[in-house]
Amino acid sequence: MSKVTIISGSPSDETRLNGVLHDIFNYFNGIGIAPEIIDVRLLPSEDLIQARFDSTVIIEANKKIEDSSIIVILTPVFKASYSGVIKTYLDLLPQNGLEGKTILPIAIGGTFGHLLMIDYALKPVLTALGATNILKGAYILDSQIKKLGNNRYELDAEAKERLVSSLNSIKPSLLTV
Repeated sequence: MSKVTIISGSPSDETRLNGVLHDIFNYFNGIGIAPEIIDVRLLPSEDLIQARFDSTVIIEANKKIEDSSIIVILTPVFKASYSGVIKTYLDLLPQNGLEGKTILPIAIGGTFGHLLMIDYALKPVLTALGATNILKGAYILDSQIKKLGNNRYELDAEAKERLVSSLNSIKPSLLTV
């Protein structure tokens, strides 16, 4: 089985991004893959801000990336770009840390006006980290994610369909032994 790591780049605990994360986690579990999760906001802030490449926690997180063939990157959109939280972590990946990986970017934002953030802000950084197989990904509006309470969320049918379509774009050969 391929290893999958999901990087969640929300700075907040209660975020609609958790609804998307939950659906992605369930998708992979449904096909027999238990993905690793790197919740960047839970990494030591001092290590992120001070770029401590030698931090044990950062090294462990980077090892998850190294051992995975599929990386899903989740980020909210802030000021027409990916979150600063995700940027601080991406800065700590080795120069070619995404080489040979299949990358699926997923973003959520307030308007479709930020849809191109994936192509014009996130993908260049991923490419600089050695990624050559970056899938189309998905962009989901905040309004397409309903709050249910207790940090639970539900995607509307159209958003869920786009998310599943993006997940299905991962080559089946990568999802098997």
